[in-house]
Amino acid sequence: MQNIMNTAVLGLFFGTIGTTIGGIIGCSLKSQSNKFLSFILSFAAGLMMAVICFDLIPEALGLSQITEVIIGIVLGIIVMIFCDLIVDKIFSKKIVLNQDTNKVSNNLLKTGIIVSIGLAIHNIPEGLAIGSGFEASLKLGFSLAIAICFHDIPEGISMALPMKNGGMKAYKIMFYVILSGIATGVGALIGSIVGKISEQIIAIALSFAAGAMLYIVSGELIPESNSLYKGRISALGNMIGFIIGICVTLL
Repeated sequence: MQNIMNTAVLGLFFGTIGTTIGGIIGCSLKSQSNKFLSFILSFAAGLMMAVICFDLIPEALGLSQITEVIIGIVLGIIVMIFCDLIVDKIFSKKIVLNQDTNKVSNNLLKTGIIVSIGLAIHNIPEGLAIGSGFEASLKLGFSLAIAICFHDIPEGISMALPMKNGGMKAYKIMFYVILSGIATGVGALIGSIVGKISEQIIAIALSFAAGAMLYIVSGELIPESNSLYKGRISALGNMIGFIIGICVTLL
């Protein structure tokens, strides 16, 4: 029980510290820099891809058969697609610019809150990755936690900016940002409990997390990075993140 709680606390710490840093950056930015955001998103994508390729999948293959690993990856991808569809259908709101400044501010504010809800949903499988990772080995757990911490920084920025532009006070923005990061701790708790059952369950949980993270990288981070800025900065960020991710997996 003590190990489970320790894992949950570590997941909570790394999940909230990344979003908190991002929230502080978002509140501090006087104007939105697409170039900066593009670099951060692509950096997080490269970092996560390295962890997927050199930590998550090899560790899962060492614990179980290729069939179970593939099943876990596919399930992770399907769950993330389902989460995206739910968030888009229920929570997504379009901002229509017009002469009514107050209406625009209100829409921005709603958008920021909606983004925080959607990202909280996405943070649960990230926490699952941390929890199941620690059950496999301390090295893998910390590698995943660090990678996800970096990934959460642009998430915090993406939450804070629309809230700030919508007129929300900084302390309220940070409350929502930190609240969304708590979901990572919940996921870590679930991952740690599930990982206690058997090595096959750990392998499926790790590959599930790999599939979820693969979808986040391929379906969200890279496309969003490229849409924000068309220059080479996104490719550069991706490569730097990948190289640093390799170093993280060797710690």
